[in-house]
Amino acid sequence: MLVLFGINMTKFSFSLKEKDGSARAGLIKTKHGSIKTPVFMPVGTHGTVKAIFQKDLEDLDIEIILANTYHLMLRPGKLLIKEMGGLQNFISWQKPILTDSGGYQVWSLAKLREINENGIDFISHIDGKKEKLTPEGAIKIQEDLNSDISMVLDECTEYPASKERAKNSMELSLRWAKRCKEVFNARDGFGLFGIIQGGMYENLRKYCAEKLIQIGFDGYAIGGLSVGETHNQMIQIVDYSIENLPHDKPRYLMGVGRPIDIIHAVEKGVDMFDCVLPTRFGRNGRAFTSCGELNLRNASFSKDESPLDEDLDCYVSQKFSKSYLHHLTKNNEILSSMILSLHNVAFYKKMMSDIRESIIKKKFNELKVKYLENHEKHKKT
Repeated sequence: MLVLFGINMTKFSFSLKEKDGSARAGLIKTKHGSIKTPVFMPVGTHGTVKAIFQKDLEDLDIEIILANTYHLMLRPGKLLIKEMGGLQNFISWQKPILTDSGGYQVWSLAKLREINENGIDFISHIDGKKEKLTPEGAIKIQEDLNSDISMVLDECTEYPASKERAKNSMELSLRWAKRCKEVFNARDGFGLFGIIQGGMYENLRKYCAEKLIQIGFDGYAIGGLSVGETHNQMIQIVDYSIENLPHDKPRYLMGVGRPIDIIHAVEKGVDMFDCVLPTRFGRNGRAFTSCGELNLRNASFSKDESPLDEDLDCYVSQKFSKSYLHHLTKNNEILSSMILSLHNVAFYKKMMSDIRESIIKKKFNELKVKYLENHEKHKKT
């Protein structure tokens, strides 16, 4: 970190600390702090990781969260957040934040949007107003939010898609990526990531990666997955996409996923992940544990006095019995969502810490076998 006239000048950077095969342990430095990789980023769509206090995230040593540009631009609005001093000040979170560009959310509103060369015209799902999102606008919004890591605007190709459709979509995303890079304000500590598209086609993925590298970004994301493809297809596309990416930049697999997905993706060389599953599962009575996935609504837990997860050093994982959580869940009590959401995020945090430590100790394969055997043994209790 440089200090100039008493002002901290942190360059956005990624350094590789260790490798075990293709699995990587690294460190990302941003304006608001450092991030040890591989990392899982809890999703805070509206500026909140659902049902979890920021203090609890800090106690778990969560280093970065993800926020949603589309939702924040509509409510409360980028100008209000900018006036409040950026997203960190607004939500009382002084650590790094990554924001998506909003493209995926607009893409999902198939009946409410129109995609053209200039950007995306859409109807707000909140009040029906006509809105527009351009590559330049997406970057400006993320800068107003004060995002440590901004994402280019892209079109998420639907699944399945013909090769011609995937090619046209990918080429549009490349043109948008270039426009995003041209207007991005490269401030110290802030980074911009490109997004690889190309559907399920190897040559399109490789072509897109090569062109994004020519434009030049601070990191590279693999997009267009978790849209209906199988686990094996996903890992194959990760492999296709990652082959030609530079070793000195972070790699981010967007919207993924389950522990088995993350383990296999880390093995291929992915550094960053995000997914709504930990908190969504928590709000629906499901828990990720050292003994597999548990559905606390099942009657089998009604008299189970054991804690949620004895192997997890988290207050809620140790304090409450499965019997009590079954009771809360069956009665749709808010406390159930809070306990299970925090527990699930704690599980993911421990998993990523275990993965990182195994890479540093050159024992990643041992950890992979352990997690995958557990996954097979305890499928959806």
